[in-house]
Order: sequence, then C-alpha cells, then structure tokens
Amino acid sequence: MKNFISVEDVSDISSLVEKALSYKANPFVDKTLGTNKRIGLLFLNPSLRTRLSTQVAAQNLGMEPIVFNVDKEGWALEFEEGAVMNGNTVEHVRDAAPILGSYFDILCIRTFPSLKNREDDYGEKYISQFLKYAGVPIISLESATLHPLQSLTDIITITEHLKSSPSGVGGKPKIVLTWAPHIKPLPQCVANSFSQWVNAWGEADFVITHPEEYELAEKFTKGATIIDNQDEALKDADFIYVKNWSTYNDYGKIKCNDLSWMLTEEKLKLTNNAKVMHCLPVRRNIELSDEILDGPNSLVTQEASNRVWAAQAVISSILTASK
Repeated sequence: MKNFISVEDVSDISSLVEKALSYKANPFVDKTLGTNKRIGLLFLNPSLRTRLSTQVAAQNLGMEPIVFNVDKEGWALEFEEGAVMNGNTVEHVRDAAPILGSYFDILCIRTFPSLKNREDDYGEKYISQFLKYAGVPIISLESATLHPLQSLTDIITITEHLKSSPSGVGGKPKIVLTWAPHIKPLPQCVANSFSQWVNAWGEADFVITHPEEYELAEKFTKGATIIDNQDEALKDADFIYVKNWSTYNDYGKIKCNDLSWMLTEEKLKLTNNAKVMHCLPVRRNIELSDEILDGPNSLVTQEASNRVWAAQAVISSILTASK
C-alpha cells in the first residue's frame, strides 16, 4: 500500500480487516515498526475520533505523531495552479507540501467539501495536490468526497460482530445505509465511502434508502439496491448504518428534513434485530433516538473504538511497503 485515499488503494479488504483485528488483540506486537519515523496529521477542519485514534495507532507502532491544525495555526494555503496570490492565501501547496514531505515519513490530510461547487469538491483538489507534491505516502483522514478510515472501521466492526454471533445471520448479512434528518446540509463523504467499501467488499446484500432527491453519485453506489421507502428497506436488515447527507444533484442542499426518517425502536422491529451504526458525532433525537443509541442494538461505541485498529492496520501496511 503506497497511499490510502480510497478502497482502490486496498488489494484485499478482508486481509486488512483481519490485520486490524489482530492489532486489537495485541496492540503492541509491532511496537518497533515505526521507530525513528514521524507521521504528520494536518487538519484543515476539526476532528475528535479521527485525530486521536490516528495518534494512538501511530504510537502503538512506535511512530512519533505530530498534529498541525492548518485552519487555526498555519498560513492560509493556496491550491489553484497558476494562481496570482493577491488575496487571502499566503502560501502555495506547491511550496508547503514538499517541505512537509521532508519532515515526515507519512503525511495525513483531513479536509471537508465546500458544498458550494460540486465540480471543485468532487475534483478532490486539496488531497490531490498533496499527493502530487509531498513526495511521501498520503493517508486521507477524510476528503471532500470520501472517508476511507471510517469505512474500513465500519467493515471491521461488522466483521467483528459477525464473528461473535455467527448464528444470528444466515448467509450474507443485509446491510442498510439509511439517510437521516439533520439541522444543516452535510457532506456526502461518509455515505459515499461506506457505499464504495461495502460494494467492493462483496460480502453483504447492500441496500441504500433515502428520500427522493438524495441520490448519491452512481460511481459509489453501483452494485447496491436503492429504495426510497425506508420501512421496506429495513425489512430483515442485519445492520443499519445511519447517516445524513445533503443533495448531490442540486448540490449541497436540504430538500427534505422529514423527522419520520429518524431511526426508532418501532422501526427496528422491522429488522432481523439489526445492529445500528453511526460514524459520530450524532445529533441525538434528530438522526438517532436516545433509545437506539443507548440500547443493546447500538454498535456506535464499539465502532468508534475500532478507529484505532483501522488506522494502525493502514499505517502498518504503508510502513511495511516502504521498507
């Protein structure tokens, strides 16, 4: 593995999942793998789980993680090629990225979309420029369109649960990604990425449900069954992944905010006693009810804790490949 930007950088998802679970069982088995190496974590947007889990994972491997909040501590970066820098930006990524590449053995980047211009956001300009100019492996801590570490974590969590209760699911599990209401428009990153990874994994019957006008980009959802009736989609589900996202076609909008789409215990009765997942942070009693989040079907805390092992498996794979 040279970089970790999407599922396309992974040759064998199941093997990477097993590697992560082995680290969960024995976190320090490779504690010298990253000795005398540094990993830089650059945040253009805030983070809690992504930042802390990646720091812990790197330290478990013997690396020194250094965090830099570009949006609060650094110069405003310019990403446009050929830009005349007579505005608010102070430093071009062409100058910053190679320097950062000389400081670190691995560079991690987190950024969000603007939700204003779909062409710009889906062009992944920010992370692409670091890939082009840094000269070291790049790990995405979330980009304008994808969140691969979260999606790897999600597959790890599903696999872990299936191993612990194999009698509860016959054949391939049914996984449902359901849209949920929210008070503001959110990126499609997590939903895109989850769809991409589950489809590539190929070990589940995958259904996506959302109100009309909340279609995701087909390049991420191709292979899934898409249903706009949530109750129908939830029937016999084994896992439910809850997430809000804004519109893709009329980009970055809220076209519907129907609170009836919030997952409740009543809706859970339609399922095969489904386990419920969410990437966090979550708006309680808007996206998910308290009764679900605090109930026995929630995998949310387990899922979040598995972020460490996902990051550790990825960092380890990159370190091993670069030897």
